[in-house]
Amino acid sequence: MLTRKQNELLLFIHQRIKETGVSPSFDEMKAALQLASKSGVHRLITALEERGFIRRLAHRARALEVLKLPESAAAMDSPAIPKGDLGPNVVRGNFAKPGGEDRETTVDIPILGRIAAGVPISAIQHETDRMPVPADMVTGGEHFALEVKGDSMIEAGIMDGDTVLIRRCQSAESGDIVVALVDDEEATLKRLRKKGGSIALEAANPEYETRIFGPDRVKVQGRLVGLIRRYH
Repeated sequence: MLTRKQNELLLFIHQRIKETGVSPSFDEMKAALQLASKSGVHRLITALEERGFIRRLAHRARALEVLKLPESAAAMDSPAIPKGDLGPNVVRGNFAKPGGEDRETTVDIPILGRIAAGVPISAIQHETDRMPVPADMVTGGEHFALEVKGDSMIEAGIMDGDTVLIRRCQSAESGDIVVALVDDEEATLKRLRKKGGSIALEAANPEYETRIFGPDRVKVQGRLVGLIRRYH
């Protein structure tokens, strides 16, 4: 028997993986369940894991897999959390095809190498390959893909080895996850914050410090619009 909060969290995780292929971050789970802190999320996840409902995926920090759901058929199809109350960081997608058609429209975008989500690596490389992506993920503007190297964005659901889809731009709003070029030589994937006359590049991992630069040292190369993950 699960508690109400355990049941809500299990169904929320299941629904997010079903819709996006990615388990929600701890911040998203905390917001969705209206918990006061992430320690409450930790306790719920541990309880679900001990009861055999979920497991943590090895070598993928904070990635979860749902092993089973409550027996009730209603629980399979009806999330306990209302659709309009998934928290400020959750965007519910509409995956219906226009006109009910099942179309597989893709476009090829360039892969420009690797991007650091952790320790610094060299700046963005030239095109190394191209990859097909669903056309509705890259609507409007020029896009490119980068392979993520590092674990500094794991609480934003971005893992080492993921491929991020970037819309090329030269500016971003405070709070956007961006590809930033620091001092014209280091490219990194971080959340951008504007603090007075300075630019802060925030990691989504408490093990990494926020880095603050003068505005002339940081150039926005693009904004995160999507993510692709392969399971081996």
